[in-house]
Amino acid sequence: MTRSQMQPLDHIISLGEARAKLDAAVVPIERSLRVPLDEAGGRVAARDVTAPADVPPFDRAAMDGYAVLAADTAGASRETPKRLLRTETVFTGQMPSVRVSHGHCVEIATGAPMPDGADAVVMVEETDRDDAGGVQIFVPAHAGQNIGRRGADLTAGQVVVSHGDFLHPSRVGALAAVGAREVEVFDRPRVAILSTGNEIVEPGRSLAPGQIYDVNRYTLSTIVAAHGGVPVAYHTAKDTLEDLLTALDRCLQEDIVVFSGGSSVGERDLILDAIKATGDVIFHGIAVKPGKPTAFGLVGGKPIFGMPGYPTSCLSNGYVLLVPFLRRLARLPPHRPTIVQVPLARRIASVPGRYQFFTVRLADGKAEPAFKASGDITSMSRADGYIEIAAEVEVVEAGEVVEVKLF
Repeated sequence: MTRSQMQPLDHIISLGEARAKLDAAVVPIERSLRVPLDEAGGRVAARDVTAPADVPPFDRAAMDGYAVLAADTAGASRETPKRLLRTETVFTGQMPSVRVSHGHCVEIATGAPMPDGADAVVMVEETDRDDAGGVQIFVPAHAGQNIGRRGADLTAGQVVVSHGDFLHPSRVGALAAVGAREVEVFDRPRVAILSTGNEIVEPGRSLAPGQIYDVNRYTLSTIVAAHGGVPVAYHTAKDTLEDLLTALDRCLQEDIVVFSGGSSVGERDLILDAIKATGDVIFHGIAVKPGKPTAFGLVGGKPIFGMPGYPTSCLSNGYVLLVPFLRRLARLPPHRPTIVQVPLARRIASVPGRYQFFTVRLADGKAEPAFKASGDITSMSRADGYIEIAAEVEVVEAGEVVEVKLF
């Protein structure tokens, strides 16, 4: 079954409107699982984790030196040092066996437990040992000096990471500091990726006349994997409504469905019909270039993206629309691409009334236009990033400083 005639886009909306509709449709994932601590980096905590004990669990030396009674060092100087008797040496992983009394000290390594009685550590650089077991102290110490107190980092019962925290390296380290071997995190959204079209062929196979290789499956999968999702590739669907409905039904076992191709205005572009037959179309058509014929809908509460078939259009809207949506779904913080400001190498004429994403490469300190056509993947592959041109801007002149968002 196919359409009998081409159908124009019903209602073109602005990029801002599209983003607002996408934001309203996001329902952050609720599934969670426990993962080993060495797999927790880049995930999102699904529950609070509290410290079962103080960290550190004992007072410890913050410097290599000598644990002393501060009162014993009063008035010490290079000219009039105070001499103390060394009674023990304590390394990390050892417990002191003696108590520090007046006139005595304990040699101690950074991180080693403080001996009872001592209330300060004098840095080794401010001391000198003699052959008779004595230690010359050249500076006065004050109580608490160079000591890391028990619980100074975390106290028992204190929250180490909170529900919804992104687990960057320091948070993973904090979990290790309290002895956690695993952590409960939110699951990664599973993203069904489905290319459509009779002309689409899997890379590695021979091309018949009129056929092309499937580019979008691989570019979209790479984007999804880089932004918190699990890409799940499905077999290419043919250009019939029956085939699309069958494919959509299979894809709905995942958290989100991303079609590529079949969202434009051709008589065999049937994704819109497939969404309408089973759910609701939220929008179809955005005033952007490339990527105008992008569609979005909900089927059984599942978000459905209909991306353009042209590789550059598909990939561009993957960055602009899919990435923010997916990251919110996965509860990840917003993506913040690196931005560089450089002058434009050549004049760019933009399409009036459409917000444009124009790819550029960086060369000799300038932004060189790289965009060729929506169907050319090299518009993206040979680019370093893109600039955004507002809908009301028709020309960006050579030499104008532009903001390049790097891929």
